[in-house]
Amino acid sequence: MTEGIGTKGRTRIFEDFLGNYVTTVPTTTYSSMGLLGCCAYEAAACSSTVDEPGGVIKITTGATDDYGVAMFVGVFKPNDGGCVMEARFKLASATTTAVYCGFSETLAAQPTMPAEATGANVLTCNGSGSMVGMLFDPDLTTDYWLAVAGDGGIEETVYSAGVGVTADAWDVVRVEISADKGDGSCYLNGKLINKFTSFLTTTDIQYAVLMFEVSAAGGAQTPEVDYF
Repeated sequence: MTEGIGTKGRTRIFEDFLGNYVTTVPTTTYSSMGLLGCCAYEAAACSSTVDEPGGVIKITTGATDDYGVAMFVGVFKPNDGGCVMEARFKLASATTTAVYCGFSETLAAQPTMPAEATGANVLTCNGSGSMVGMLFDPDLTTDYWLAVAGDGGIEETVYSAGVGVTADAWDVVRVEISADKGDGSCYLNGKLINKFTSFLTTTDIQYAVLMFEVSAAGGAQTPEVDYF
């Protein structure tokens, strides 16, 4: 008799933010650390967006520079069968909000973006572990989406998507980690931006994370998330 084997093979999570909020009572806002369905979050406030269908939430940041908010779920291990995450979201401002969407082995307090970029695509990995995802950072000289990856604070070569963010327009990011080789693939709106090869250890645990950060003196930001 084989012990310890069940019938559930994969962990699947899909959060469409339906049913978390109502338009009147009991409340439209949660504060500080909490849950959005199956996702944990750290933000100044979250509220339902009731003028759009299908379950959309609005996240309100603080007003100070580098103020970060995070939505995440985990942990997962790539060699259990690979990891895939996808999120659909939009920014109210394309000039004062940075966003990272993908996987990260470490999540630092504040929250802190797993990766940031400045100038001519100069990437900094803030976490000590591995990470792979799509990054948009208004601190870049040319504000284009970047496919980014790194491990142990060492950055991989970044790849530009050649397009930026349009305010109040939806973007879809999908990130995949292979089960056996430690590859990471980054997609933006259905297009493969880059596949990073053999850059991480597949036994390292990962969080799926969507993170926003105030860039410069932009004041409070209000990105919206359709699904995670």
